[in-house]
Amino acid sequence: MSKRGYCTAAELSLGFSNGDNNGAKSDFSMRKPVVGIVANTKLVDSHYPAQTAGTMNVEAVGRVVGAVPLIIPAVPDCVDLDVVTSVCDGFLLTGGRPNVHPDEYGHEETEAHGTFDRGRDAIALALIRHCADSGQPVLGICRGFQEFNVAMGGTLHPEIRDLPGRMNHRMPPNGTTEEKFALRHMVHLRPGSPFIDIFGAEDVLVNSLHGQGIEDPGARIVIEGHAPDGTPEAITIKDAPGFAMAVQWHPEYNAQSDPVSKPLFEAFGRALRAWRQGEALAAE
Repeated sequence: MSKRGYCTAAELSLGFSNGDNNGAKSDFSMRKPVVGIVANTKLVDSHYPAQTAGTMNVEAVGRVVGAVPLIIPAVPDCVDLDVVTSVCDGFLLTGGRPNVHPDEYGHEETEAHGTFDRGRDAIALALIRHCADSGQPVLGICRGFQEFNVAMGGTLHPEIRDLPGRMNHRMPPNGTTEEKFALRHMVHLRPGSPFIDIFGAEDVLVNSLHGQGIEDPGARIVIEGHAPDGTPEAITIKDAPGFAMAVQWHPEYNAQSDPVSKPLFEAFGRALRAWRQGEALAAE
């Protein structure tokens, strides 16, 4: 990338084919993995609907994971999941302002549940279930963490700070980006957790920017780590044949240097490359 902060088309190396298919099979396994990032529906200027993904998430995929980010619109009738799962090597389910609709886990809608994105619900929950069975790598962040639980039959509490003994995990309403994403509490990981292998520690310091949280864990959800107040913060999916991990905090912030964020995204990258290599070998 140039000092301008962006690249011209001539500066990009996209690996377009020159029409020579010799060595195509070996080239496939050498190319960067593709990570599908499920978008959030957002109104621009209060009236124009758009499909968006946070720049921090895109940069974490491109610069730390070492993959090509591909935004998947949260418009179910425009998305073919069979095509998406064949084009992408894995998926990143990010945070987002709208919450999972309580219909998805059998609860009645209340004002505390906030706003919703039913299109994202439909796509994200289906992708998680697919990955949990196929072994295709998937990483969940914040809302993505909550989607993991709902996809596996769990429930959510709309405002965990109202529960006895719980702290306020919400993003500070004021302040700079640095202040909002500041490290706020420890997460203690259970003995033997795969997260310990990634972080090299049983206790890690993380940020906190969420209002909802896990109420009842889904049947295949393994709670790997808790905040000091008992709030689940790290989970995996039991018996998933591949990388299926999610965290309630936001590792995309400062992902290139944070001692917790960076190894998590790097582990995701290793899983993606292993999946891609397996597909390439199976195709031969």
